[in-house]
Amino acid sequence: MAIVSITSTSVAVNPLKQSQAIGATLAFLGVKGMMPLLHGSQGCTALTKTVLVQHFRQTIPLSTTAMTEVATILGGEERVEQAILTLVKKSKPEIIGLCTTGLVETRGDDMKRFVKEIRQRHPELDYLPIVLVSTPDFKGTLQDGFASAVESIVREIPQKCSTQNPSPTQITILASSAFTPGDVREIKEIVASFGLVPIVVPDLSGVLDARIEDSSGVMVANGTTLEQLHSIASSAFTLVLGESMRGAAQILEKRFNIPYEMFSELTGLVAVDKFLQALADISGVSVPEKYQNQRRQLQYLMLENHFYFGCKRVALALEPDLFWLIVYFLQSLGVQIHAAVTTTRSPVLEKLPIPSITIGDLEDFEQLAVGSDLLITNSHAVALAQRLKIPLYRQGIPIFDRLDANHFTKVGYRGTMQLLFDIGNLFLKHG
Repeated sequence: MAIVSITSTSVAVNPLKQSQAIGATLAFLGVKGMMPLLHGSQGCTALTKTVLVQHFRQTIPLSTTAMTEVATILGGEERVEQAILTLVKKSKPEIIGLCTTGLVETRGDDMKRFVKEIRQRHPELDYLPIVLVSTPDFKGTLQDGFASAVESIVREIPQKCSTQNPSPTQITILASSAFTPGDVREIKEIVASFGLVPIVVPDLSGVLDARIEDSSGVMVANGTTLEQLHSIASSAFTLVLGESMRGAAQILEKRFNIPYEMFSELTGLVAVDKFLQALADISGVSVPEKYQNQRRQLQYLMLENHFYFGCKRVALALEPDLFWLIVYFLQSLGVQIHAAVTTTRSPVLEKLPIPSITIGDLEDFEQLAVGSDLLITNSHAVALAQRLKIPLYRQGIPIFDRLDANHFTKVGYRGTMQLLFDIGNLFLKHG
């Protein structure tokens, strides 16, 4: 059981966490026809967009209510209304994701009332889903904002119709912010190989599929469709990937009586075994031969290369869901967790099989990581890694100094092998 402590510093000199608005916007990028709309100043939106553009190296559709000093004092309802009407006229989105920011949360704008009254004044908007998410910058982190957006989606969009029958092969997959677009693509392929029809919420695998005709960035071109979101009510089962998605699964269970099973990680031999066995139980189909072959390959590689990992000391600074996943993989290979820093409270933290973990920033991480053999965190740690003369393995958001961040896959037997090779090669290079 880990002892969780919170840093006592009153200011973050070198921040680790990203804002909730970035997390919610990231979740909305996995919904086709979506236009994320941030209710706040232009600066709030510019910061969110900058982080995501750097990470994905693609155009990010994102709009703003562009609150000014006067609008902030008088109230933002008119700005929200103007923004929605302008988006409907010019971009014609299928769904709008409306996120708050620290500015309007501090002021206390009643967003639910805003949306309700805007709909009353404009009945022509009845067809348009508007998903409202509270994402103040001054609390929470990217993982929290991502989870809140998914909870709002599954609370507002799916509807049970009297003529709609449950589909025995359709399952809903709730994937947390710990999983990359490459991860989501691999998960969909694995699930489909059992004859199941997966609906991933949000489906970030489409972020990889930008084409020339989609490059204008007017709105999200790929992802979970509105029709699929409506049909979630007919799913036979929900697979929950990451502890932060538990709340969304509980909403579906309460609304539609859909059972769910939690998977905190899909990396490592034991974790993937459990996932494939669950798919076999749900579908009644045996594990495909190709995954049995991949399992044998992974077993051999872990046996042959474990001596590169044994007793190595690793320091990590990651969001809780991703932290849990990486820790369990490393410990399965005999790695010691030398230092642990994360961004926010989570039920998984106390369950981690490490002595202690600090909720802090990269300044805390730099002090704790002295003496490590490897650092694992995002690209903001490049300078501290150079100062400590310790190699850095990039995970999380943002990763802006590598080209494969979106395509990287760490799930399944194949993804586990990639992670093993990447980290093992760093240990091999730096002794």
